[in-house]
Formats: sequence, C-alpha cells, structure tokens
Amino acid sequence: MGNVEISEITRQFTRDDGLSVQAIGGVSLSIADDEFVSFVGPSGCGKTTLLRIIAGLDQATSGSVLVDGNQISGPSPRVGMVFQEYSLFPWRNILDNVAFGPEMRGLSKVKRYELARKYISLVGLNQFEKSYPYELSGGMRQRVAIARALANDPDLLLMDEPFGALDAQTRNKMQSELLDIWGRSKKTILFVTHSVDEAVFLSDRIVVMSPRPGKIRSVVKVTIPRPRDRTAPEFGNLRRDVLGLIEEQSRQAND
Repeated sequence: MGNVEISEITRQFTRDDGLSVQAIGGVSLSIADDEFVSFVGPSGCGKTTLLRIIAGLDQATSGSVLVDGNQISGPSPRVGMVFQEYSLFPWRNILDNVAFGPEMRGLSKVKRYELARKYISLVGLNQFEKSYPYELSGGMRQRVAIARALANDPDLLLMDEPFGALDAQTRNKMQSELLDIWGRSKKTILFVTHSVDEAVFLSDRIVVMSPRPGKIRSVVKVTIPRPRDRTAPEFGNLRRDVLGLIEEQSRQAND
C-alpha cells in the first residue's frame, strides 16, 4: 500500500514583521501505490514545505493529505522521511541507528535487530553494521538513512534532496541504488530535487511546480524504459521539456 491523495493544500506563513506569505497556493494530486514521483521547480516554490506537510511535520493552512485513506495530521509510522542531512545518531553504530525506529515501537531486541539487518542488507552495508557514521562516506551514510526509514516499514517514503550534498559520481551511483531498493521494497516514493536530470532518471512522473505561491504547473509522465540512458536522445528531449516548463514559470514570475 502507499496511495496518496493530496487535496487543495495551502500553506500560509506569518513573518516576524506581521506580513503573510503564501507558500503553497492550492495543490491537489493523486499518487498510486508503488509510484515514484519527483517534484521540481524554482527555489522557494514550496516543494519541501509540501513534503513536510505530507510527512505530518508541518500543518497545512487548509486542505488534506490521505495515505491509504487515512488523514495525516502529524508524524505517522505510515510515512518515512529521508533528509539531505543524514540525521544519524553519531553515538550509535549503524545497526543501532537502523534499529532505532523499531526500538521506539517497542519491538524486542531480537526482532528489531532482525529488521535492522534486513534493511542494512537491502542497502548493501552488511559489513558495516558495527561501524559508526563518522567512519562512512557520504553516500554510505545516506544509505543508512534510507535503511533507517525503511525499518519502520512505512507505506510512503519521502525524500527531500537526499543526494544534494554528494559529488556527481556518487550521486549518480546512489540514484541507481535507490531504484534498486525501490524495486525490491515496493514503496511509494515522493522525491524533491532541484536536478531535472535526476528527476528524469528516477521518476514515473515529474511534478513541475510554479514559483511562490507553489502550485502544480504540469505533471509530466516519464515513459522512457528503465534502466535509463542519460545520453539517449529521448532522455535529453524530456530533460529540455521539463527545464523549459520551469524556465517559463520563472520568466512569468519576473514579468
């Protein structure tokens, strides 16, 4: 399971000077089970704010989010989130980091370590379960963060620029590894990125958002078969189309 219904979400902030800022201006979207959907758009268009609302980490001003028919009103074990910052506990080794969620849910030590080892294996880090975060590369730490999110067995996995801090080679490698993990875990993934190339490589659909207040400008279906070749003409054509949509929105916002 992992279908999502986003209905007329708005989010308004009040600044310190008392002025109101509309971050999201009415977003509605249906997402199917096991779908991989990326969100792209100009900086400040509300991508991360929308993801935080779906995660239950922020409250919408109006509208609703349903995951498998259940309304999200706060953090939920149905929804896992991976941030750009790895957010690992430096005092816990990898096994204990991944076991943290099951531990908080009250699972026995045997069961939570069993689950942790399952997901550590899924992300290919079996030999590093006794290592500490500082001993791992950035890409490895991000794989631990993904394993920790999956260990709670969420229906929905949210990812906010998870590879943004990585070098280009590691980032491309992590994208391929994420697709492999997604194929084996059968989770619905919502992915925020500033990289159109990354969105085209990963996604079933790409949601293009407008400048603030963020609205859905277009939803682009990616029909290129996987595994995708970044040098193929159809890949380049789709990347240009999506970039054109973003640039058009930016021009209109500046007019």
